Amino acid sequence: MAANDDFDLANRRAKDLQNSTPKALSAHYDPKTGRIVIRLSSNLDLSFLPHDAQGLEKAKPEQLDKIEISPSGFGIHFPKVDADLYLPAILEGFLGSKKWTAARLGREGGKSKSKAKRAASKANGKLGGRPRKEIA
Repeated sequence: MAANDDFDLANRRAKDLQNSTPKALSAHYDPKTGRIVIRLSSNLDLSFLPHDAQGLEKAKPEQLDKIEISPSGFGIHFPKVDADLYLPAILEGFLGSKKWTAARLGREGGKSKSKAKRAASKANGKLGGRPRKEIA
């Protein structure tokens, strides 16, 4: 079991987060722009395309018409696709986990068609291409 000091530290961190980070007051899907719009306690509206968020990449507009906000105001839940987003992470520019974000960045990088990449691919092809995986 954790020591009381751990609980005190966790409670202080939670209180600091509550006092320093805007909370979600409302959230909806705007079919006209195709974006999720979150109204923050700081009177700002935050919006993003669903396919840019982990768990919403393949969501259809009719699956985004219901959005729930957690009591803390930091969680955004999409019940029809069972996806959750964490508002403090969204505010830092992260719409998914580190692993998911890294995979997306890698996929985008793999689509690059620069001269250097074409030359490297051509040179690799002259060597016989990518080595085949050996079956153990």
